[in-house]
Amino acid sequence: MPLINFRAVLEVADLVGISVIISLAVITGILFYASSANPLDSAKEGQESKTMFRPCIDLHEGKVKQIVGGTLGESSSTLRTNFVSERSSAWYAELYRRDGLPGGHVIMLGPGNDDAAKAALGAYPGGMHIGGGINQENASGWLEAGASHVIVTSWVFRNGALDWERLEALLKTIGKARLVLDLSCRRRGEEYFVVTDRWQKFTDLKISQETLQTLADKCAEFLIHAVDVEGLCQGIDLQLVKMLGAWSPIPTTYAGGARSLEDLETVDRIGGGRIDLTIGSALDIFGGKGIRYEEAVAFNRGQKTS
Repeated sequence: MPLINFRAVLEVADLVGISVIISLAVITGILFYASSANPLDSAKEGQESKTMFRPCIDLHEGKVKQIVGGTLGESSSTLRTNFVSERSSAWYAELYRRDGLPGGHVIMLGPGNDDAAKAALGAYPGGMHIGGGINQENASGWLEAGASHVIVTSWVFRNGALDWERLEALLKTIGKARLVLDLSCRRRGEEYFVVTDRWQKFTDLKISQETLQTLADKCAEFLIHAVDVEGLCQGIDLQLVKMLGAWSPIPTTYAGGARSLEDLETVDRIGGGRIDLTIGSALDIFGGKGIRYEEAVAFNRGQKTS
């Protein structure tokens, strides 16, 4: 009977044990990564890029409203409101959570909206972006309150120009991966310029391929309202959507003028499937008659399975 080398057996057992431990660690790491991944990334992973419906919750004076964007100034006498909801911000956020609609935005239009915004984020933690009055001092607090990203516009502009020092300071505070730059714009001649301060002040920053390429290195996504058509339900700005589809190298959401389900298909076509669309005033849940909310949800589900 041959002699058994017990030392060799133990060494092999140790190696096998170590291999098992390493394998378990690798598997655990993979599972952790999968569970913490951005739901928008996983929704489109391995698929051809397609336009998706992104929901919104616009807050004004603590209530969910739909407002004609170009009328949002200092004076309430010039404000044109399409809809004031009797439902809470949390009700809308819970609806979006139930229907699997990540990446929508909560926008605080002026003061008096903090409580309603926090209620929405609490109802859909990690599912929505937050914008309106975001700066370096409060950005981390909003992320801790449940926002997946913060949306910043006016704070990174000063005297009509992009303030690169402020932008870099913000990046050091929260990082690129959780920052959305709002480059909402208005037309001036044949070009589009970013507007700030409730969309009333023009900046010198033009929407161009160079602008989008440069700023793509500083944020995770762009949000761009076509302010001239925002809230009017008279059709999207086709020229702007086409430009964004051709020029933007990162996820970009367009908002403004959507009035029918066909607009989702149009944005998908002319934006090359690279631009998502926010629909507000035309939705029946905001008093609109152009699009049923269930149709928009079904559109997304069809995009994910097609």
